[in-house]
Amino acid sequence: MVLLESEQFLTELTRLFQKCRTSGSVFIVFNTDDGRTKPVPRKGHIEGFEPADNKCLLRATDGKKKISTVVSSKEVNKFQMAYSNLLRANMDGLKKKDKKSKNKKSKATQ
Repeated sequence: MVLLESEQFLTELTRLFQKCRTSGSVFIVFNTDDGRTKPVPRKGHIEGFEPADNKCLLRATDGKKKISTVVSSKEVNKFQMAYSNLLRANMDGLKKKDKKSKNKKSKATQ
């Protein structure tokens, strides 16, 4: 997995969306990141580790290529605006739900 800066991550994510536009999927995962590289010790053996800054770990994959980035709490607003614009631009191929079939199902259950 490749750890990228936030701007590079958005560029690569755009490329993944373009590559998977006709067929395929892009999976995106959000996790919190506290900066630890080692597992948490058992009770009684806990050392005083306090993360200095809350961070968000983003991972994206199309099944073949994996990319990731870490966004700090200071950069989150800027990143979120750019990320939402990217999603709006690339989510135009989604299928809309058929409202008629939904209404028929709800009437049949009543």
